[in-house]
Amino acid sequence: SFLSMAQNGVLSSHDVISPVSQTRTEPQPPSSAPAPPAQPPRDQWGGKYEFLLSCIGYCVGLGNVWRFPYLCYRNGGGVFLIPYFIMLFFTGMPLFLMELSLGQYGAAGPITVWKCCPLLKGIGIGMLCVSILVCLYYNVIIAWTFYYLGSSFQSPLPWSCDALHNIPLCRNKTNVTQSPSEVFWNEKVLGVVYSKGLHDPGPVRWPLALCLLAAWVVIFLCMLKGIRSSGKVVYVTATFPYFVLLVLIIRGATLEGSLNGVAFYLTPNWAHLANAQVWNDAASQIFYSLGIGVGGLLSMASYNKFDNNVIRDTLIITIGNCGTSFFAGFAIFSILGHMAWRKGVPVGQVADSGPGLAFVAYPEALALLPGSVFWSILFFLMLFMLGVDTLFGNMEGICTAVMDEFPQLRSNLKHKTLFLALLCFAFYLMGLLLITDGGIYWFTLIDSFSTSFGLIIITLFMCIGISFFYGVNQFCQDIVDMICHCPPWCTKLLFYFKACWVVFTPFLLTFILTYIFIEMYRTSLHYGAYVYPTWGKALGVCMGAFCCLQILIWAIVAVSKESGTLRDRFQKSIRPLNSWRVNNINTTTQDQHVEPQRVDGPFTVNLTEADFTSMNWEAISEA
Repeated sequence: SFLSMAQNGVLSSHDVISPVSQTRTEPQPPSSAPAPPAQPPRDQWGGKYEFLLSCIGYCVGLGNVWRFPYLCYRNGGGVFLIPYFIMLFFTGMPLFLMELSLGQYGAAGPITVWKCCPLLKGIGIGMLCVSILVCLYYNVIIAWTFYYLGSSFQSPLPWSCDALHNIPLCRNKTNVTQSPSEVFWNEKVLGVVYSKGLHDPGPVRWPLALCLLAAWVVIFLCMLKGIRSSGKVVYVTATFPYFVLLVLIIRGATLEGSLNGVAFYLTPNWAHLANAQVWNDAASQIFYSLGIGVGGLLSMASYNKFDNNVIRDTLIITIGNCGTSFFAGFAIFSILGHMAWRKGVPVGQVADSGPGLAFVAYPEALALLPGSVFWSILFFLMLFMLGVDTLFGNMEGICTAVMDEFPQLRSNLKHKTLFLALLCFAFYLMGLLLITDGGIYWFTLIDSFSTSFGLIIITLFMCIGISFFYGVNQFCQDIVDMICHCPPWCTKLLFYFKACWVVFTPFLLTFILTYIFIEMYRTSLHYGAYVYPTWGKALGVCMGAFCCLQILIWAIVAVSKESGTLRDRFQKSIRPLNSWRVNNINTTTQDQHVEPQRVDGPFTVNLTEADFTSMNWEAISEA
């Protein structure tokens, strides 16, 4: 009983019953203890469209334009859509809904939200580490985009054959190793020809340094007022890329050879379905394009109203994201098909992915069009909008995580502004390494390992932790509690999502993880002809390992804070803190059974016999 446990001095703060779960039979006298400081009010989205556009802008990024079309043609054309949508329905959607639901129900960022299961707080720390690495290199892409955007105002374009300095290169057709766009990219922009490798970064390229500074200033100004400012910016940045893609598709459809490019993009090759690489590419593209496991989704959902329909939003955003990837393929390959026709070569020789597509192949194709300056400005404006939106989500994940842990930053605008300024400036200083002559080698290293096995492990533990530690049935009930008037179709979909969280999603994540480890062991990392040394690859592995090791480190910390046997400590560390359900607006109006919950306190309460003597004396004196 409560009395016997107290007299034995073993009652911990985690065993105290929360007042919320007790029946209020009579009013209690006010406590003389000082009340805890009130938490500053949390911002909310100005409307549901701001949240939807922010999530769509976050998910629809550069990978939709420069990676999906390339993967599609490389992995069997239209056949690739089969594994792609299978991975969407069994991995992408369930994990996306899990992150949105966690953030919205707990009204907290990626670290604080794990008061639902303190043992797994390391998942939030790991998400924060991944997000920092992504922000570090992602804004370098925006800096490149700024550089190309500024160069696009020159006529003729500096990477076209019409430019005076490129005429000798274009006339010499017998011994050409690089096109003018490749020379501009490697020599003028990157300066990679002046570096020997990872060990030789060389000097900072100051034109790029100014572009990177401008990129961080834009991010700072757009995020100065949190979601109240970024929520308004997304009305432009999330919709403008769709306008540009539509214009590029219409223009591409009028060009000679465009149908060859589209046919190359979609022609099915059914033999590819038996290749494990195709399924891994489909899973990784779904996983990375939705931005799962970085904390951005969780943070943005934490600013939602409690009764927002997260299932509806999940369907709209995930299907819209994948539709955009498919849609972008027509804009890319119609114009690449025209370039292949002009050069008299197969489309496969001009197709590329990643920065090679965005900054070499596609600008070269645009340079062949009448009015090339206009098309180039439009294209790089689109890349800028795509990059900024994604960076908003990642930065929001970092800021929300820190401000939830230090609420005083949120209540003081001056402190919040100073924190954001210092954060952006720190990222700028660290990013200078990536814009040296050898910066592209460091960029490729961080890009390859920041969202590799570490991110998959973090997401796998999130799925397992919610399903088996927190409880998949309780999690589904939480979703139903949020959607006050849950339509029948939502309830039916929850059975499907429950099956995914428990069985299908962990299995597919394990498959992806296994394949990544096999490929990482068998293949070497390289950029162009440069093969990374062993120490460089080991450094990348350490980056990924550091992110996922946070799960183990913080689990040990959580268990060590508890009292009792190891089994008791483990059981206490997976029980939610009582502050987990404070955002549930239905708990005060619905008569429902609530399990005894834990007090959110780090110390153990040991009551002695003297405490009970004192309580009896106070009761007698009051009588």
